[in-house]
Amino acid sequence: MPKETFWHMVTHFFYDITHFDSNFFTTLKDLLFKPGFLTKEYMLGRRKSYLHPVRMYVFTSAVFFLVFFSLYSVHETDINVTGNKEEFIDKLSEGKEKVLEKLKTKEDSLAAIKFYNLIEKDSSGKKKNSSNKAAVNLSFDEKVDKFKTVAEYDSVQKTLSASKKDGWFLRAIYRKIISLNEKYKGEQEKFGVLLLNKFMHSFPYILFVSLPLYAFFLKLLYIRNKKFFFADHGIFLIHLYIFTFILMLLFIGFSQLKDALDWGWVGFLQGALIIYGIWYAYKAMKIYYGQRGGKTFLKYILLNLLCLFSLIFLFGIFLFITFFQV
Repeated sequence: MPKETFWHMVTHFFYDITHFDSNFFTTLKDLLFKPGFLTKEYMLGRRKSYLHPVRMYVFTSAVFFLVFFSLYSVHETDINVTGNKEEFIDKLSEGKEKVLEKLKTKEDSLAAIKFYNLIEKDSSGKKKNSSNKAAVNLSFDEKVDKFKTVAEYDSVQKTLSASKKDGWFLRAIYRKIISLNEKYKGEQEKFGVLLLNKFMHSFPYILFVSLPLYAFFLKLLYIRNKKFFFADHGIFLIHLYIFTFILMLLFIGFSQLKDALDWGWVGFLQGALIIYGIWYAYKAMKIYYGQRGGKTFLKYILLNLLCLFSLIFLFGIFLFITFFQV
């Protein structure tokens, strides 16, 4: 049996995902430059010339998050739990000689030297007393901070009467905080890195959950139009999500180009992409739902406000879930 080359397997995989033919490029072109057109064609049954929206969503989201997670992650150096006071003092001390050179009178020089001596003395004293820059525990409640282990907390809870015991929800939070303090021993940077990176990897799930929620918002906004079913709103959003993935990939690409070559003018292209994305979503709603500009604009604003508040709510829920998964 003949063996397949690696390149043949890659091209075969890409072909299976996208039907690598004119359909892929036709779908991509119409999606990017004809807002709302592709969804309208799909609803009218003219689907043969285009890729299925769900299949294209899976492909574009996979590519986007593969690029996103390979480029962006949180490191311990990005988290500072001790504040910026020590850094400010160090930078202040670095400019000591330049400041003294500019002073004209003897009195000013003596006052400046006295000031710097006090600053450097205070700074060196604090550095000696702080052996671990991250030696700060998670704190939720004073009565929980005193417990060193979860077992210690549980044993105290058992001695209390039913009316004085913590409820199941509060108990779950307390036990988690105590276990994290026990596990990381005050090193909040390590906990923060793990929490944020794990939370970032929940973004695909947040988008997946948001899709039917946003479809419900559209259903409410166009409730008087009986020709649109719940699934129709879902297809519209899937096409909008696909467009957003592609636009964000372009934005990330421009960002990498800007950083690598130090081309400041690339920022104008990024700004143009944002403006185009905002206009595209409005135009797609206007064309697909067929309402006048004023009504569409009002519903566009309402939809974005609903999406913003619900997204904050979803972020909070998933961050809370991630906290218990760490």
